[in-house]
Amino acid sequence: MASLLRPRRPDDRSTTGAVVVIGLGRFGSALALELMAGGTEVLGIDADPDIVQALNGRLSQVVRTDSTKEEALRQLAVADFEYAVVGIGTHIESSILTASLLVSFGIKQVWAKALSEAHGRILTQLGVAHVVFPEADMGRRVAHLVRGAVLDYIQFEDDFAMVKTCPPAEMIGKRLGDTGIRSRHDVTVVAVHRRGEGFTYATADTVVHPEDMIIVAGRTQAAERFSHLG
Repeated sequence: MASLLRPRRPDDRSTTGAVVVIGLGRFGSALALELMAGGTEVLGIDADPDIVQALNGRLSQVVRTDSTKEEALRQLAVADFEYAVVGIGTHIESSILTASLLVSFGIKQVWAKALSEAHGRILTQLGVAHVVFPEADMGRRVAHLVRGAVLDYIQFEDDFAMVKTCPPAEMIGKRLGDTGIRSRHDVTVVAVHRRGEGFTYATADTVVHPEDMIIVAGRTQAAERFSHLG
């Protein structure tokens, strides 16, 4: 994306849909590379020359600069971006100052990594729309996987989760519509993974086989409790 480093003219949409990722440590670089893999243009910013060199050619553009300096960010046209991520994970002060600048630029979709509850609270008070706790979130996720019944786990807000698990014996060989799973276990089977076929949406007519994997959705405790039936 050759136009990222110049100010955007009123008719120039070069940064529309693109994301600026500031702080390219493990979290920021993984996020930036995943965005690139999905076809999103990324401007990466970090103060470490070794990190910048390592990611050169792997992101749309990657620049070494001090993200706590307003003029430096303006020279990179960061204020023109619609989406920004603060992945700074070692210097809380730098994280806060950078996030504050992004909010002051009027960027509505700012995501920022928080290292602690206090850090996250400050980011929220600054007006950061999305505060994430990668280490804490991963710890909670692994806690649900460690006992083996849950094969994968995603928790959403308001105590709602989706769980990948093995189907219990009571489902095998039956139409989902005839199993009464929803009424008896308070979960919904939303997809079925058949060996060699990948995932397909589950319907009332879907028949689950012993070797299948299923994804169920429901309240966190209900979904996890159901996973232990398989």
